[in-house]
Amino acid sequence: MGDPAGIGPETIARAWDARVDRALPPFVAVGDRRAIARVWDGPVAAVSDLREVADVFSGALPVLTVEDAGEIVPGAPDPDGARCAVRALELATGLVRSGAGSALVTGPVSKAQLYEIGFTYPGQTEFVAERCGIARANAVMMLAGPGLRVVPMTTHVPLADVPALLTVELILAKARVTARGLARNFGIEQPRLAFAGLNPHAGENGALGREEIDVMRPAIAQLQAEGIDARGPLAADTMFHGRARADYDVAMCPYHDQALVPLKTLFFDDGVNMTLGLPIVRTSPDHGTAFGIAGRRLAHPGATIAAILMADQAATHRARQSLPA
Repeated sequence: MGDPAGIGPETIARAWDARVDRALPPFVAVGDRRAIARVWDGPVAAVSDLREVADVFSGALPVLTVEDAGEIVPGAPDPDGARCAVRALELATGLVRSGAGSALVTGPVSKAQLYEIGFTYPGQTEFVAERCGIARANAVMMLAGPGLRVVPMTTHVPLADVPALLTVELILAKARVTARGLARNFGIEQPRLAFAGLNPHAGENGALGREEIDVMRPAIAQLQAEGIDARGPLAADTMFHGRARADYDVAMCPYHDQALVPLKTLFFDDGVNMTLGLPIVRTSPDHGTAFGIAGRRLAHPGATIAAILMADQAATHRARQSLPA
């Protein structure tokens, strides 16, 4: 559910309202069910076992309550709500790891509130990776909309630090996980990876920077030698129009905003964050807690619906792969 004071409870409830029109698979909200009641007057069914979910889903939103989150006031986060969010995340991750659930969709949280209660991870991605026994470096954040997938090869770091962090080793690691993830989750057996240059015009053959020559080209050549369809480095300013996007399956971008600006510009209401490299399927809506509109019934459920649909698609594909021939 994410932070119970954010828009997560409302977008989950509104996603359930759209279950028929959007052909959503059965899902269960994990958190404090009072957070749902604060922002929605629809039917809720308390469940204690995920085997109950499919039976009640057509008539009510199933909710698995973790604990009392204290006094829940939409738009007013507090430590009790943050603790509830973490415990819900831990329970939900465990349920998916055990096979009781098919996929994990994480609602938005407030990192500031999490840090106040002693949360030591940069975000939910790193928490889930550790609980799955995966090193943080091997979990890759991919953002996806209906016509674009992007991977920021560095994430929440100052722009000034990016050139030193963008190493051959980093590029190889991110690209290998991405290629495997697209094959495993979407059935793209030979994914096309297009690499955006770090500098304007991809460095202009060294005139505007040498990172493309000294770092990116050797890494791309190594990936090609391994049989991965890696292209570039390309000028980032011409990579994201419609015709260009048709030529690749994912854009590999050196820094955070280079990846997220086009994704959010094109698909703000239905962008999905998917973690590649995990033994489980994990997605999340690509937006924050939006405390400023929480409780006002203004939250758009599009990204939550898209995250559920993508999680279902990936889980279904993985299940088919595991079936005997």
